[in-house]
Amino acid sequence: MRVFLAGATGAIGRQLVPQLVDRGYDVTATTTSPDKLELIGELGAEPVVVDGLDAAAVGEAVARAEPDAVIHQMTALAGDPDLRRFDRWFARTNELRTTGTENLLAAARASGARRFVAQSFTGWSNAREGGPVKSENDPLDPDPPAAQTESLAAIRFLEQAVLDAPLEGVVLRYGGLYGPGASEGLVELVRARKLPIVGAGSGVWSWIHVDDAAAATVAALERGRGIYNIVDDEPAPVSNWLPYLAEQVGAKPPMRLPAWLGRLAAGEVAVSLMTRIRGASNAKAKRELGWEPSWRSWREGFRHGLTDQAAGVRSAA
Repeated sequence: MRVFLAGATGAIGRQLVPQLVDRGYDVTATTTSPDKLELIGELGAEPVVVDGLDAAAVGEAVARAEPDAVIHQMTALAGDPDLRRFDRWFARTNELRTTGTENLLAAARASGARRFVAQSFTGWSNAREGGPVKSENDPLDPDPPAAQTESLAAIRFLEQAVLDAPLEGVVLRYGGLYGPGASEGLVELVRARKLPIVGAGSGVWSWIHVDDAAAATVAALERGRGIYNIVDDEPAPVSNWLPYLAEQVGAKPPMRLPAWLGRLAAGEVAVSLMTRIRGASNAKAKRELGWEPSWRSWREGFRHGLTDQAAGVRSAA
């Protein structure tokens, strides 16, 4: 099978390319940077430079690859997180989830591809009322913080576009990513004690190691249809995972702030992430994809799987 992977040099893409190649797929993989072409080639794919927002370039690249399936992993988060201006921070990623998705879907249809797998997210996008753990049948947040409205609208757009397309559409709602290429910034914040527990720290997070996210993507490519939460087995409140992470990276315990002070310091989104968001269940993905996370809990993953070096130790064990 020929696969066109858009967004091959992100945290998931770098793990996904070699997994696809190992499964025998003929992979064409994109980057927006000519400097990363060599990396893609070393991972085993045919590299191509494409801007996902350039419809003509996307159409030409996909047509040349003649793929049986297209995988959309395009994001563009750079620089320091800006939770107070969340939608501005996510602006380029939101474009890739809307216009970029339209471009890829149009190219996939024109080239005769039959399957389309797209990256989405579970966590702050979930409804913040009801139980602490959400399934794919639960609604997305109907009333997000004002600074996240555009970002959640982009997620809704992507998911609906993929499911409505005349293709075998799959949407993967990844949890919080960690591991090589995904958690270095988080670890720096924790070591610098710049990530406090706000309020009771009752916001529930679901995590997933990048290796497991890539493996789930391969499984979804081969047998998925519809929406899947791709998370580990242990949703956890901030008050549990954040002190544990600090301990694992040799940092002092995180500071604590009352919710009102957190709101003043970082805005409503930060308070929501720390106190109100909901986790996700992976039961459907396990059942329908035949997939199991190798890092079943963030406890194990934070202890061994945060960095390239730790991943290497694990693989050699």
